[in-house]
Order: sequence, then C-alpha cells, then structure tokens
Amino acid sequence: MKPTGLICALILSAGVAFTGPAKVFNVHDFGAIGNGKTLDTAAIQKALNACKPDGGTVELPAGKYLSQPLTIYFRTVFKLDAGATLFASTNQMDFMKTPGNWLATKSSGEFSPFIGGKDLTDVTFTGGGTIDGNGFVWWPAAESARQKKSGYTLPRPNLVVIEHSRNLHFENITLQNSPKFHLVPSDCDDVVISNVTFLAPEHAANTDAMDPSGHHYLITNCKVDVGDDNIAIKAGKKNSDGTFQSEDFTIMKCTFLHGHGMSIGSETAGGVRSVTVKDCTFENTENGIRIKSDTRRGGIVENIVCENITMKNVNPAITLTTVYQGTSAGDAKQPSGGSTTKSGENIPVYRNIRIGNLTATCPKAAGLILGLPESCISNVVLENVKISAAKPFAVSNARNIQLKNVTVTVPTGQPFKLENAEVSGLPAQ
Repeated sequence: MKPTGLICALILSAGVAFTGPAKVFNVHDFGAIGNGKTLDTAAIQKALNACKPDGGTVELPAGKYLSQPLTIYFRTVFKLDAGATLFASTNQMDFMKTPGNWLATKSSGEFSPFIGGKDLTDVTFTGGGTIDGNGFVWWPAAESARQKKSGYTLPRPNLVVIEHSRNLHFENITLQNSPKFHLVPSDCDDVVISNVTFLAPEHAANTDAMDPSGHHYLITNCKVDVGDDNIAIKAGKKNSDGTFQSEDFTIMKCTFLHGHGMSIGSETAGGVRSVTVKDCTFENTENGIRIKSDTRRGGIVENIVCENITMKNVNPAITLTTVYQGTSAGDAKQPSGGSTTKSGENIPVYRNIRIGNLTATCPKAAGLILGLPESCISNVVLENVKISAAKPFAVSNARNIQLKNVTVTVPTGQPFKLENAEVSGLPAQ
C-alpha cells in the first residue's frame, strides 16, 4: 500500500521516498562565476531549466553567488554545498513584477520571491549551504512604515515560496536575512523541514521563518532566530468542500530563539486542525505557544496538542486570542476585555486544545486566553504546567478550561485573572 500523509513525510525524512535524479547540473558548467559580485542569475536559471524534462540536481559548489529571482521546477534537488551562499540581488527593482516605485506597492504579490515554484512534485533543498535575502536593503523602510502606522506591513518579496506542490523536502540548509518571510510552502502536502536554520535580526520587521499551509507536515530539529513569527501556520482560504486548509502538522525538537513564537494564524478562515508541538525549547521569544486571529479572518482551530515544552524569558508563555491586536511589540494595543468592537463573518472558534508538561519564566504576563462573548474558547486542558511571571494569567470568554497540576507564580496578587470564564482546578484563593 502506498504511504500517505505523515507516514509519507517520515519516509521522506529518512531519505527513502525520493533520493533525487541521477543527473547533476553544476552551475559553473553553465557559466556561474561565484564571486559574490557578478550576477549569476542566467547561469543558475539555465541549470534549473535543464531539470525540466526529467528532473535533476542543481549543484552550487562553495562560493558566493549573486542572483536575481529564480524559478525551480519539479523533481529538482537544489543543492548548495557547504561553503556556498546564494545572495539575493540588492536592487529592489529586480523583484518587481511590473517596474515602478517599490515603496508605493499595495501588496507583496507585486513582487517575485527570490526562489519560487508552483504545481511541483518531489523538490528538495539541501547541501549545507545558505540562501541569503540581503534583507538589509529592505528592512529600514519597513520599520519606518511600521513606526508611522502600528502593525503595518510594508510589501516586500519573500525568500522561498513554493505553491500548490507535494513531496517537498528542506534539509541541512540555512535561510537568512529575508526581506520578509523566509519559507512559504503555500497549500502544499507531504512536506518535511528538517535541520534548517533560520536567521534574521531580532527587530527585522515581518521576517517570519516559516509560514506553511496545507497537509501532512513534519518540522523537526530546526533552529529559528528571527524578527517575527518563528512558525505561523496559515489557513486563509475556505475550501468549498468544507475540508480544513491546514491539517496534520508535527513540530518537534525545534529551538526557537528571538521571534514571536510558535503560532497558528492570524489567517484561520480555512481552518486548522490536528497540530502537535513537542520537545521544543523557547528562549527570548515574544510569545511561546500562540493562536491568533480575529473576526475578519477567523475560522476553526481545533485538536491542538503541545507537550514537553521549556521556555525561558518568554512573554507570555501561552496566548490564545480571538482579538489579535497586541500580543507582540509591533501590534496595536490589546483590549483588556473580551468584547469584539466589530463583527464579521469569519468568527474565530478555538476548541480542544491540550498543553502539557510546560515550564516557563515570563518577565511580563504568564498567559492569555481571550475569546469572544459570542465565541468562547472551549475545552482547553493545561496539565503539568509551571509558569513564573510578573503578571497573572488572564482568562476571558472561555468555557471548560481545566487546570491539572498547574502552578502560576506571580510576585503579588492572584495568579489567575478571570472574566466570564469557567475554569476548574484553580488554586485555593
């Protein structure tokens, strides 16, 4: 019987299902210089084009390669050897689909990603090398725009975007300094992301490491140190057949450093189901475990399990919010109550969430569970959770919240702050 789903992903992770085509296309044979100054776009793209009929391995030996945007095709292994760095061009005009003023663009869709592909099967990025987006030429303008309008995202290109594809494998590489998001597998199935390092400065605006959507993901042994979400599982589109846009994710043995945490959302209209996060560590992140959405882009998020989690200097440890406005430094202020100021047709629904065996130190708040009066967060179990924080754990508009062996330690006052919440297992007052 043919393996499917996460079983297929695990086979991919072991290197069994797809070992790569036999043909190897060295970019130097197509004219690449690799000195970090000369544009090698044409040579690298010729090597990628050579894979179109039957597949192949495009190899970048050690060196520094400068390139404009590239397109990858099916059954391709993109192999950056150890010591090889592929740099994105520093000319913003190279990324614009239509020439113009990049600062006046309306959406990131007006830019090409540095590496893009769609409707693919059997694609691997590997080799020990690095893909660098040269984001320093984009970030200052983005931060200036964000300072003028809180929460605003200045349109910019992403680093690697693969759309509507299956059997993808990202392993043993570094993705760094993206203008915006680093890795976006959009509506993809059977994806393994293993031993990948993501790096961007702590305050580089909107530099998410991974923004995946689709089905059957294994994300393991990754190191993530960026300026925005470490992982943000997306589901922005409703499927006409009622199925969940994003389902069956396992995230394990990852290290999250600077960033905005292990997130689901904020786009959840298409539904997110069956996510497991385990054996992960967080240090100096602005959030830990986070589900975020609102009435403009909400949907069902259910069957979430997080276990064996260690956090240090994380603010806060747990965030489940249906009023996504202020759970990170760049957001507008989060309302203290749970009332929604405007309604929409995409009401967030969070249910069946279990967080177990978690320890955390939080210099600010311990956590937040914030539902809506018309859509309470329900069926949440916190078990064997120990949090030391400066401020209490706030729970509003929530039903059937169960605390089992939960300790929240704050300097003064009660450890939990409740408003329209049904919580069992609270410590004695």
